[in-house]
Amino acid sequence: MSDPYFQKLFAERIGGAGYGKGTDIYKFEKIKRAKRKVLAEHPERRLIDFGIGENDEPADESVRRVMAEEIHKPENRGYADNGIMAFREAAARFMKREFDVELDPLTEINHCIGSKTALAMLPAAFINPGDITLMTVPGYPVAGTHTRYYGGQVYKLPLLPENDFFPDLDSIPGDVLRRAKMLVLNYPNSPTGKTATADFFRRVVDFARDNELVVVQDAAHSMLSYEAPPLSFLQVPGAREVGVEVHSLSKGWHMIGWRLGWVCGHPKIVQAFADVKDNCDSGQFIAIQKAGVAALDNPEIPRRVRAKYHRRLAKLVAVLRKCGFRCEIPGGTYFLYTPAPLEVAGRRFANAEEVSQYLISDHSIVTVPWDDAGAYLRFSVTYPAQTEADEDELMAETERRLAALRPRFD
Repeated sequence: MSDPYFQKLFAERIGGAGYGKGTDIYKFEKIKRAKRKVLAEHPERRLIDFGIGENDEPADESVRRVMAEEIHKPENRGYADNGIMAFREAAARFMKREFDVELDPLTEINHCIGSKTALAMLPAAFINPGDITLMTVPGYPVAGTHTRYYGGQVYKLPLLPENDFFPDLDSIPGDVLRRAKMLVLNYPNSPTGKTATADFFRRVVDFARDNELVVVQDAAHSMLSYEAPPLSFLQVPGAREVGVEVHSLSKGWHMIGWRLGWVCGHPKIVQAFADVKDNCDSGQFIAIQKAGVAALDNPEIPRRVRAKYHRRLAKLVAVLRKCGFRCEIPGGTYFLYTPAPLEVAGRRFANAEEVSQYLISDHSIVTVPWDDAGAYLRFSVTYPAQTEADEDELMAETERRLAALRPRFD
């Protein structure tokens, strides 16, 4: 079949005239294909899916009840634009209650249709061709993708165990810093599970001020913090003068598909985000925002979510360690980031992707490989399980399959 006439019209940012002709396969697509194959070839073998990256239960019943009521009200039918004041005020109450951070809901908070859209839009406010965004890897790539869309570049900061999974800011070359405009962070970090400290955030504030950078802290997993109370970037003196924090109701409130969050911090950055947003969407459905108010005003919801995933992580770590894997409970998130073995059951592997594919094909165990800063596997504890007894049964089956693998890491 010949190419359509518009094949030559595709933008270079998505591949230009070669769009759709590449043979590279995204790792998540490889995982999906491997899952389909093993389910077809081994229908008798239960698939244990630690690759799922979203909460396994619906939003709290109290939140769903508000949604059910609000969806019928005619005053909620229209465009929300930059959000209703009730949601901004609820976000302000949340920030004060959880972090003792006082924010003006009118000028220092704006809602977003999930944190992903905020991270996609913020580069539009700052990045010109040739500018640089500093980003940690592994990590969520959206801000980097949109930096490139605007003609900018991404400078990657690897998260390594020798740096306690913090970026080495002192290693950034001077010529990179001179062109850098944004520093994108994500703590608690996905996928490493590292949580930030106040000292680290203080160093970030000083670094941003010294180098005239805008900090964007992605706090999507903020309420899933285990080793210490949740920490906001804005709790650190000076943080509000150098950046913003992006929050989400997805992870900590079981509201993955609801697509609701907020950007908060310096009023001029929040305003710039709002101006870009005005030209990208017309706001989240008002009924969802009102349900979000109910979620934010109920401190017990994220506490229950946190307890559930901490419990599951403890069970998984115990099983994996018993089977020879090197891991410990992360500081936050519902992900376990563990070194990928170089040898399993006598078979050698070149990278984490090969190990992940082997676990799917030979043992029907799904993980997500990360080879950005060393070979690691990401296990998620968001697998479907109705009760704690179901969790224990799945852990027993996991141990049964992994017990004979004899993983080696040297």
